[in-house]
Amino acid sequence: MSLILYLIGITLLFFLFLNKTSKARVIDAFSIWWFRIAFSFVLLFAIHLIASQFGFFIPINIIFGLLIAFLGVPGIASVITISVFL
Repeated sequence: MSLILYLIGITLLFFLFLNKTSKARVIDAFSIWWFRIAFSFVLLFAIHLIASQFGFFIPINIIFGLLIAFLGVPGIASVITISVFL
């Protein structure tokens, strides 16, 4: 637990030493990833609702959400493929 707190503290310390434009780029990239993760869970929920009408079960979990956020459209296809064949 203390190791995680040390790493967070060191990361925040490095963030404080960045100049203004670098801070803006870091915050921008961070906000884009949060939006992608949130949108992937909304999309995963919609896929779950649609698939349940056809008798398929697609679980909503963090792994599938991150997979969709990271891969995009191929992530959606892989989640559907994994759920259908497993």
